Amino acid sequence: MINEKKFPEGMVPLASEPFMFSCHAGVRCFTVCCKNVDMILYPYDIIRLKTALAVSSSEFLQRYARLVQGDNPYFPTLMLKVRDDEEKSCPFLSANGCSVYLDRPSACRMYPLERAVDRTPDKHRSREYYFLVRHSYCHGHEENSMYTVREWVRDQRLDEYNAMNELWTEMDTVFSGNPWQGEGAGGRRQRLSFMVCYDIDAFRLFVQDNKIIEHFQLSKDNRRRIAETDAELMKFGFEWLKLLLTGRSSLIRK
Repeated sequence: MINEKKFPEGMVPLASEPFMFSCHAGVRCFTVCCKNVDMILYPYDIIRLKTALAVSSSEFLQRYARLVQGDNPYFPTLMLKVRDDEEKSCPFLSANGCSVYLDRPSACRMYPLERAVDRTPDKHRSREYYFLVRHSYCHGHEENSMYTVREWVRDQRLDEYNAMNELWTEMDTVFSGNPWQGEGAGGRRQRLSFMVCYDIDAFRLFVQDNKIIEHFQLSKDNRRRIAETDAELMKFGFEWLKLLLTGRSSLIRK
């Protein structure tokens, strides 16, 4: 008999059944969710946002992010730095709504869904589940637009965010094992890890200055993509960190 996945009481995963939701300027709660913001920023969120804002990743971190101690005791979490106003508004909120809408963070794209991934290591596979979330202030659920999970993921272009966030989760799992070899917080390995994950422009300069790419067997196409796109550079950086911290990686040295 196959054991069914059990979820906390009240949480029922969506299958193919549709749900009703829409968010637009005509909804009476429009931009309420952009106030009293308490949002974690993931590495790919930062890539998208700093590109949209035309600033370096270092400048983005200084202006829009703050470090906190999150669930992982061995690696810091980044939170969005809100405005210093009474409503603790998102710094990207404008009179017309979100000023970075096309590059908004994954948390903004995902609502009204919540995603969970069940990993089964012994079978080397994972399965994702989606749950419908209803915030009390949100009237978007009263709209007539209908979506299935698949349609919502496609409409919000979540696939690329989910894929990059999965890679980040793998790295965070490595960090949770305290791989700093006695250096502690702020040691060389953790500083390198922070740079790869959150300061991609600084990492690009580091890779160029130290000719890191030249140490590995990479196809011409892979080298080109790493040179041209931040996402591909981050993927390379994650594998490089795995090699540095655990000795295990998909990278092959020359």
